[in-house]
Parts: sequence; C-alpha cells; structure tokens
Amino acid sequence: MSKTILEGLNPQQKEAILHNGGPLLILAGAGSGKTRVITHKFAYLAKKLSPNSILALTFTNKAADEMKARIAALTKKDLRNSWIGTFHSQCNKILRKEIGVLGYNRDFSIYDEDDQCNLIRHILKEFKIYEALYKGILSRISSLKSASITPEEFLSKGDGFGFEDRLARVYIRYQDELKRCNAVDLDDLIMLTTKIFEEHPDILKKYQQRFQYILIDEFQDTNTAQYKLIKLLASSHKNICVVGDDDQSIYGFRGANINNILNFEKDFPTAKVIKLEQNYRSTQNILHVSGCIIKNNPKRKAKTLWSERKGGEKVLQCWFGTEEEEAKYIAKLIKGLYLKGMYDYNDFAILYRINLQSRVLEDTLRHEGLPYRIVGGVSFYHRKEIKDIIAYMRLALNRDDNVSLRRIINCPPRGIGDSTLSKLEQEAKKKSISLFAAIKNVIKSGGVTSSAREKLEGFLSIIDKISSGKYKDAADMLSKIYTKTGYSEFINDERAENVQELIASAEGKDIKEFVDRVSLITSVDDVDNSNAISLMTLHSAKGLEFPVVFIAGVEEGVLPYFKAKGTEEIAEERRLLYVGMTRAKDLLWLTGAKRRKLYAKVQEQEPSRFLNDIPEESCQKIEKILKDTPYTAARKQRIKTFKPAAAYSVGARVRHPKWGIGVVRDCYGEGDDQKITVNFPEIGIKRLALKFANLERIR
Repeated sequence: MSKTILEGLNPQQKEAILHNGGPLLILAGAGSGKTRVITHKFAYLAKKLSPNSILALTFTNKAADEMKARIAALTKKDLRNSWIGTFHSQCNKILRKEIGVLGYNRDFSIYDEDDQCNLIRHILKEFKIYEALYKGILSRISSLKSASITPEEFLSKGDGFGFEDRLARVYIRYQDELKRCNAVDLDDLIMLTTKIFEEHPDILKKYQQRFQYILIDEFQDTNTAQYKLIKLLASSHKNICVVGDDDQSIYGFRGANINNILNFEKDFPTAKVIKLEQNYRSTQNILHVSGCIIKNNPKRKAKTLWSERKGGEKVLQCWFGTEEEEAKYIAKLIKGLYLKGMYDYNDFAILYRINLQSRVLEDTLRHEGLPYRIVGGVSFYHRKEIKDIIAYMRLALNRDDNVSLRRIINCPPRGIGDSTLSKLEQEAKKKSISLFAAIKNVIKSGGVTSSAREKLEGFLSIIDKISSGKYKDAADMLSKIYTKTGYSEFINDERAENVQELIASAEGKDIKEFVDRVSLITSVDDVDNSNAISLMTLHSAKGLEFPVVFIAGVEEGVLPYFKAKGTEEIAEERRLLYVGMTRAKDLLWLTGAKRRKLYAKVQEQEPSRFLNDIPEESCQKIEKILKDTPYTAARKQRIKTFKPAAAYSVGARVRHPKWGIGVVRDCYGEGDDQKITVNFPEIGIKRLALKFANLERIR
C-alpha cells in the first residue's frame, strides 16, 4: 500500500505525504499536482487512522466528489460515512445533529442565493427601503458573515442614524426571519457551527476527538469565519495540513482572506512548510511569462515554477482596433487550428474579466458556426421550474419555510390574490407564526372570503398530501409533486424536460440528503462535457486547464478592473491574470482592443500595465488595426511626426511630482506641441503636454 501511495510522486510531494503529525503548510503552485498530494496524504493517513476520523475539506462539490473518488481508488475502503466534502456540506452534517442547542429544529431548510434575495426583498419592502438595493445589501450581509461579524456586533459599531445602521437592522431582521422559517443560508452553516463550538465546549471536544487529522484544499480561498472554525477544531491536536497557493487567491470579493495562508506560520508556529514548484501542466515559456507578472506582487510567498516541458511557443500579445476585430481574430485562429486537426473545440478556452465581454465573442463564434458553451452561467438547479418543484419538497419537509411557501402558493396559479396574501403576512407577524400556520388560523377564524378560504384549503390539502405520502426515494416524491400539484400542466415542453431530468437524477436518493445536496449546488458544479469552446470569466477558470487559452481584454480599466484602486485590489487583479495564464498548457494569447464598448459607451483603451512585466524575448507582439479606423490614421500621423527625445523614449521610466514613477507608453508631436502618454501604476494612464508635464527621467 505504502509503495502504491508514493509511486510516481516527486521528492517534495513524498515529503508532504510522509510528514508525521503537527501543522503542515503545502505551498502548491499552479499545476503542481496538489489534488494528487492531498488525496495521497489522506490514503497514507488512512493506513493508521479510520477514514472517518479524517476531516477533508474543499470548496466545490465537483472538487469534493473528485477527491472522494480518488481516495476510494487508493484506499479500497468504504467512504460512505466519511467526512470528505465542502465546508458547507460538512458543517451541514454537524448542524443536522447539533443545531438544537441554538433553538432550531434539525429539519431546517438551506436557502441559496435566490431564496436569500426573495427574503431580503420582502424585508426591504416592509422597512420601506428601496427594493432595488437587495443584491448589494445581501452581498454586504454575506461579507459580514464571512468576516464572522454578527448583527449585534455590526449594530454596535454604528451611530444610530446612517445607512450602516439601517443595514444592521435589516441584518438583524434577516437573521430573525431565517430562524422563524427554521432556515439557514450558506454563510450560517459556517457561523452557526462555530457558534455551537464556542458556546458548548463539550460539543467542540467531541468533534476534536472525532477528527484526528484535518486536511484543507484551496486554503487560500478560506474566509475569516472558515478559518476560525478550523482553528477551533485543530486547537487541541494541531494535526492540520493545508494546501494552497497565495498567488491564486482571487476571491477577495467573496470574503476570501489571503492573510489566512500568509499568516498560517504565525498561527501555528511549529508548522513545516513544503513548496511544490514542479508544474505538470504548462510549457516552461508560459510559466516564465506568468512568473514574471506575479513576482511583482508585494505580499506573496516566493515560488519559482518549472516544467520538464522545456521551451514552448512564445506567448502572443495581440492589439486590435476594436473588440469586434479581436473576436474575429480569435474565432479564425480557433477555426484554423481545429481544421488542421491540431485540437478539438473543447481544447479551447476564451477568458475575460467581466461578463459583458462575452456578447461580441458569442456573436462572432455563432457567425463562424463554432460551437461554444458559457461556463458559470445559470445553474440547472437555479432554473425557475427546478426551484419551484424543490420548493414544494422543502415546504413538505419544513412547514415553517416561508420563502418556499411564498414561491409556490400561486404556482401554478390558484387565484390567491394580493389582499389574501397581505392578510396572511399580517396574521403571521401579529402571532409570530409561520405563513403556513397563519393560513390555518385565517381559515379557522373566518378572516378571509369563502372563495379565498376554498383556495387556501386546496393549497393546504396539496401540501398535507405531499407530506404524508410514502415514497421509495426522492425521485418518487418529485414525480408525485409534479403531477399532484398541477405543475405538469402549467409548463411548456422544454421546462418539462428539465423537470424530468431532475426526477431522473434523484432516483435511489434519500429525500433529505437530496434536498440538502441540491441546496448546496452552485453553478461551478454544473458539468458540460460537450465538444465546444469554453467561454468564461477569469474567476470561473480557476481549477481548470486547456491546451489553448485566449485572455481577451487585457486592458487598463478591464484588467486591472477600473474599480480596483488600492494596492491590495491591484494585487488581486494581477493574481487574476496569473490564474488565467496558468490555465494554458500549450498556447497562450493575450489580446486587447483600442476601442471597446463598456457600459453602453465606446471607450478608448490602453494595454494593461501588467503587460509591461513580460520580457520581450518571451512574447511575440502582433498589432492588427483596421485600415479604415480613425485610430489608424492618427497612429500613422504619430509615426510620421514622432521625434522622441532620448529621455522620453517608449519604455523609459519617469517621475512626476504628484503621481510618482511611471512608464512612458507613447510620445508624439513636435516642438511645443509634443504630447506624452505615461502609465502610473497607482493612478493609471495619463496623457500630458510635454512642456507642462514637469517630468524627470529616472536613470
């Protein structure tokens, strides 16, 4: 067994696996085989420990399933009761056993983002706050939870009058409503588990003894709340192994805290650090170029990736007049490589910083007749018909689930009007009961018209029949819901096919486990294996790899994004580009355009500041500007009249009295009319009249 576990591993991977006890930090560079290390580490530990005593955590269901499958193949052991999964799924397992100490019932519902939005909008309407703010408010609440800040703590920091205080009151009400619905959101799965551990030392001790070793994948993506939870569990034995790469920390907007990995050695002073620097994915040239970019980030743990795939094609930098030109060039390159038999369509990925960039790319690919798929789009499980059917299932299991009830009480239409719904809301609020209980109350008290009472009784009857039914599995229950509720007669053929697919996927599954699984699924977990070109944001590309990668829109204001202002934000934008570049195995293109339509306005663009870090000998630059564009004429005029002073040649470093050090991007005109374009890293692109610029050359 030991020989099999260590077979084919490099010396650093073996060292990580054989490390005995105590904290271990594995700094795993892009493509360095970190999943292999963590699965083999589990298998090695399982020789002495029960697999059920090892807690192994990652961030997506897809990654967790892959991890479990690999471990099962290595250990040949039954992992049905193992603690291998996402942070959310494993905390859910703990809460299903322990949440009673916090006043919840064990049959709680898990609200996804769509459910959360519905609840927030309901609260904002009640508070007379502009409903359109619901997404921003939900994002802020999620950020507070990720930082392990409770509603009461947040409220105590305010002055009692400003928007932050109104937000705090919404946060408090939101948490109260969740508890009233016997529901939790994804952030609560972490926060409530931590709360139980902090307030009930006996329960914490039980799980500390159960988990004799802790393994965490993608550690750089942990937020403050997740790390707090892990430190509690590891505080007694300190047998914790974390695997991650600070250079791939790109989810700060979701609450991920890069300081968790940077400060791990401070939190665990006896930690051993092992670097995995051999890359098994990319050519050496791609690694060299991406390394030259990332090394300029100020706060990082130094790594130098290398590959046995020496050399490789140069990285291509392409600059176009318009985004349409950019898209046409990419499409024709893909078509040519495909027709030559060099690659299949699913070997290509087009990455971009913001979703709106995909429109022109999609239009062009369709025009060229090229198949493509959008990765990270609307999840199958977030389609309306799927959410509706699951809502029936959830309400049948948890009568206090107000969000699910609001969703389906008139779906399919039952003629239950707004006035009736308003009476139900008032009754529920007045008596501090669920909407389901409020329906029973108004029927009993005669608080609604005979027509409304009849319709409400019909709805109650449907839910009661679903609840009391006997089902062989989740598929059986879903099938009965689909027909008995009248939903099958309400939707069109395409949506009906989706529901049938849902039913088929639930065959043989336990009902409660199926509902939990669906509630925890994100768009990242949707897998499309069709032979098509992949289009996705750079954030969605993490963890994936492709033989050929195009990164479109490598421009100031796009990458780095114009909202990224401070040093930390620019550093994360640099990491984002690095992640995109290291997805490429064989060929990498970095493209941009002089003019791009952003937010309904055509804007003049400049190449990204990050491109300045690429050594000339490692890339090939191609400039393709349409002959009939105004930019071309202006550029020709600059070339014709360009007489740069030696001190201000393109690439020269200069100092401005206000903006600091910058790099000259262009210099044109004559005499007193000379103009200069300078890229100041902390400010951006500035175009200046040379005679007024007051620049100093830096030698």
